Amino acid sequence: MKNSEIKSIKAKEILDSRGNPTVEVELRTNDGIFTASVPSGASKGENESVEIRDGGKRYLGKGVLRAVENVNKIIGPKLEGKNPIEQKEIDELMIKLDGTENKSKLGANAILSVSIAVCRAGAASQKLSLYKYISKFSKIRRGRASTDFPKACFNIINGGAHAGNDLSIQEFMIIPQKKSFSENLQAASEIYHNLKEILRKVFGGQAINIGDEGGFAPPISHTQEALSLINRALKNYPGTKIGLDCAATQFYNDEKYQLEKAVFTKNGLLIFYQDLVKNYPIIFLEDPFSEEDWTSFQEITKKLGKKINIIGDDLLCTNPKRMEKAEGKKACNGTIIKPNQIGTVSETLEAVKLAKSFDWKVIVSHRSGDTGDDFIADLAVGVGADFIKSGAPARGERVAKYNRLLEIEEELRIK
Repeated sequence: MKNSEIKSIKAKEILDSRGNPTVEVELRTNDGIFTASVPSGASKGENESVEIRDGGKRYLGKGVLRAVENVNKIIGPKLEGKNPIEQKEIDELMIKLDGTENKSKLGANAILSVSIAVCRAGAASQKLSLYKYISKFSKIRRGRASTDFPKACFNIINGGAHAGNDLSIQEFMIIPQKKSFSENLQAASEIYHNLKEILRKVFGGQAINIGDEGGFAPPISHTQEALSLINRALKNYPGTKIGLDCAATQFYNDEKYQLEKAVFTKNGLLIFYQDLVKNYPIIFLEDPFSEEDWTSFQEITKKLGKKINIIGDDLLCTNPKRMEKAEGKKACNGTIIKPNQIGTVSETLEAVKLAKSFDWKVIVSHRSGDTGDDFIADLAVGVGADFIKSGAPARGERVAKYNRLLEIEEELRIK
């Protein structure tokens, strides 16, 4: 078999789901053309890799022409002639070209877009589906049957930085527990539409406006009210679980948590969460405390870690150094995996391996400003993730991931 070879790499500026610029890459090999585009988060952790923005007046300072230029003039020429199956070597070369701890010279948005395109090209050169290729070269064990799929976490009510309402909690997710992904997707869609009708009847038409991730953004301000509405929508779907992305860094200030127009001490917020877990079918809390509030993460994991999963997102930023610190402190028992937090496919896979070595739950995640790129669907299956979160069962950039998961499930079922 003739070795595949990178012929050219060209980047351009496109828009993400919030109407902000992001980077798309087109990579050419003798096997074809492979594209990739990268997302952007609204609530970013301080320890995330840096996405480069242009500043100035254009796109209100959010343009990415500098990142595009870094691909076209610096990264692309250095990778021409490389074999795309050399994922780790290529990623390490880009990291070296950048030369900073957080990819602030070339930009994680530039580097990751190339890294994902390389991964797709590598899969094509081996004539493998992307999820199979990821599993093979990462040596991360995944399940073989469609029933081993990651459980999908569907965001059906948005709050915090993702919506214009007064809810402090950022994501209210449902996790159906059917036997197959296709059944879970059907249940989520039906629950989503049930909730839409409930909101319309209770609040009127304005309540069915949606947030950044496709979940509804009703005019409410209390977590329990949102959960009660969701429980009503779950009436005919017994066993469905709930996950909350608290994104607590967003409402932390001066050693206190300002939640729902009230001020909580750290212990007071812990008691608040304990009450939620007692009264609702919650299986995980993501970022229940601020990203540097290690003591509170330790305390909630001690108190609730045997009942539910305490998930680190801003706490960890898909960063092995912070993950090792968290394990040492017993500060959580699960992690969000976002490729753009760390900046390359190889580093993302190393973070997954580390999490699995700790026996943590792994949740592969989208971002609130996303694109139609469905890479994380293959990533989640390829690494045998426990969960995937990609927003509501609505909006094209969210559904793209779910539709790809349907394809993968069907492929596994046939075989």
